[in-house]
Amino acid sequence: MNQRILLVEDDPGLSLIVSDVLRSEGYAVETAADGERGLQLASGEHFDLLILDVGLPKKNGFDVLRDLRQRGTTTPAMMLTARGQTIDKILGLKLGADDYLTKPFDTGELLARIEAILRRAPAMAAPEADVYVFGDVRVDFRRATVTRSNEAVELTAREFQLLRHLIEHRETVLSRDDLLNEVWGYDAMPNTRTVDVHIGLLRQKLEPNIRQPQYILTVHGMGYRFVG
Repeated sequence: MNQRILLVEDDPGLSLIVSDVLRSEGYAVETAADGERGLQLASGEHFDLLILDVGLPKKNGFDVLRDLRQRGTTTPAMMLTARGQTIDKILGLKLGADDYLTKPFDTGELLARIEAILRRAPAMAAPEADVYVFGDVRVDFRRATVTRSNEAVELTAREFQLLRHLIEHRETVLSRDDLLNEVWGYDAMPNTRTVDVHIGLLRQKLEPNIRQPQYILTVHGMGYRFVG
């Protein structure tokens, strides 16, 4: 599956150019034109890299990055900005940016820096491997706990196992039989309706709107896909 990049840039011309270059290299690109939308996307979906302009409307890039890091989001981030002062670079790096590229820039350099960040990403993410965050939900695998908006969410052991399996296989369509085998085990005797019931319970506890799920999606005729 193509690596996903979120580009948050308010200059439509530059956004189009960078998006086209990234897509031509095989990346899947999502864009946002202001900081609030960028924060919403970065908090609610899985991305392999964030590219954040600093001078964004509604919420600047520094604030977006600060909010994401405070929420536990460890997605690698590159600051893309017209500011070249050393103090701005230091601030971005202290907030958790992985690189800083000043406009105007060469697209070849941009691609090289992106490749370098993505190569390092597994090592950088290792300290947070026991925690996964999507939207306002925080899953701590080591402690087997889940919180939503900092409030504890009570899950049964099976619900937690199902959630963990969905997260570990995010963006992958999982059939009901796959889930039965992997979560309940080959020797168990539940039917596919059991999966549907447990998916429904997870949605009730974790989705903002159970009628329009954002994270645990139904793929009709095939199964379920987690996109948090």
